Amino acid sequence: MLDARSLYLRSVMLRREEVPSFRAYPFSLPAVHDFHSLSFQQPVTFIVGENGSGKSTLLEGMAVAWGFNPEGGTINFSFETMSSHSELHRYMRLVRGVVRPKDGFFFRAESYYNVATNIDQLDAEMSYGPPIRDSYGGKSLHEQSHGESFFATFMNRFGGRGLYLMDEPEAALSPLKQLSMLSRIHQLVKKRSQFIIATHSPILMSYPHAEIWLLDDQGMRPVKLEDTDHYVITRKMMESPGQMLDILLEEDPE
Repeated sequence: MLDARSLYLRSVMLRREEVPSFRAYPFSLPAVHDFHSLSFQQPVTFIVGENGSGKSTLLEGMAVAWGFNPEGGTINFSFETMSSHSELHRYMRLVRGVVRPKDGFFFRAESYYNVATNIDQLDAEMSYGPPIRDSYGGKSLHEQSHGESFFATFMNRFGGRGLYLMDEPEAALSPLKQLSMLSRIHQLVKKRSQFIIATHSPILMSYPHAEIWLLDDQGMRPVKLEDTDHYVITRKMMESPGQMLDILLEEDPE
């Protein structure tokens, strides 16, 4: 298991003096506007926040600065479906560990379809060697359900001793599969892997000893699982569904 000194990505800093304007996107986002640096201390780090807080943009910036394709995949993926990523990576400085990872993947739920399509296209064009899909379980990712194709990547393509950046990997996973993913993360952590995950899932956030960084209109700060809205709201809904529904579904007086 990696310790703080042997993490592949040790910290990320924003070169604020080079930013042209903090009033323009993406530097106007709460996640970026007051961002200076973030140091990683554990093999698993979660970045959480409301929709629009900028957590996906921040993670994308780290991924592209590392060398990943903006739409996801390994370092070797070079396709482009649509140039929609921000320029944030140009202003980031990554502090890498002494030891380089032997594996890596940038997984983002919203563009995973594009990665699956590119794999099928490359396999169709290959005239020699094993098909790329063999590294993903041997079956086209498009021939599986959304959740099954997600999990095929986690189980087959992620091999350990890697840096894995993941944006909302729970998007297509049932609660049971999210628990299975927790187990898979732990297997890979024991194989000296590092994870940085943007998520809304309190199930994933429960990983022991993980760092949780919350993004809101006050910037970024470390929090405990029990202090996140994700945990508090889910717990209230499960413990008192009737009370919560009465509040949510209360009709406006005429």
